[in-house]
Amino acid sequence: MSVAGFSVRDWSARLAGVALLWIASVAAQAATPSPERMQRILSIGGAVTEIVYALEQEQRLIGSDITSYYPPEAENMPKIGYERSLSAEGILALRPDAVLASEDAGPPSVLRQLKSAGATWLTVPTAQDLDGVYANIRQIGYLLGAEIQADKLVTDMQAQQQQLEQEKAQDQRSARVIFILQHGGGAPMVAGSNTAADRIIRLSGAVNALQGVEGYKPMTPESLAQAQPDLILTTNLGMEQAGGIDAMRDIPGVRLTPAGRNDKIAAMDGLLLLGFGPRTVVAARQLRQTWME
Repeated sequence: MSVAGFSVRDWSARLAGVALLWIASVAAQAATPSPERMQRILSIGGAVTEIVYALEQEQRLIGSDITSYYPPEAENMPKIGYERSLSAEGILALRPDAVLASEDAGPPSVLRQLKSAGATWLTVPTAQDLDGVYANIRQIGYLLGAEIQADKLVTDMQAQQQQLEQEKAQDQRSARVIFILQHGGGAPMVAGSNTAADRIIRLSGAVNALQGVEGYKPMTPESLAQAQPDLILTTNLGMEQAGGIDAMRDIPGVRLTPAGRNDKIAAMDGLLLLGFGPRTVVAARQLRQTWME
């Protein structure tokens, strides 16, 4: 299979349809640089950066965006801002051989500027499930000449996944979990289907308490009371922006739920919980332990 001149290996029949999309920004659509030439990589997106580290290729990184904060040493590299509001000047100033970016990176006007400037831009799809995570790991491994590390990482994650599935088969208890997104001081939102929160809740063996809703919707006391969650889940940042655990307890509608009555309100690191990167199975098991307590 060839994507704009880039030869993609046939990793497996199951993953063959999942390709790493990329844009070679040279006007002639030149080929992706070889791994040997990709020594100065700018990584955009927390999960993308985490994969590069997990593949032991961090020596290639010259910078990242502010969502790239794991592992902790990733915070020490130069930052180019938030992945959705990038600056072409800031990127070009670092003189990257290639930009490895999540598909959420933007805005489009910046991508056009970078194309005009001759920058090589490689877009990594947002993983929707563990198969998507495995595909991204293998494709990034291929790009960076780290196929052996990628194979090992995928094998290790698949073993973790198998253990999780065995645990779910042995103990088929479940719980109703609702995820509250508190972001940037805006009104809190709750996560329905087709969201990363919904996918990680289901991967843990729980049920998304918000049924019949797709995407995120504004949270109301009525929606909380109707959902009747056993656990209210948010991110560490969301908990902080809400004002802490006491403020979460006082959100209208919370005390009308089993979660509120039993004080089952939990927070997890946002990148761990929602990033769908190398730690996704770890996140699912941690969430499972939380709602099973």
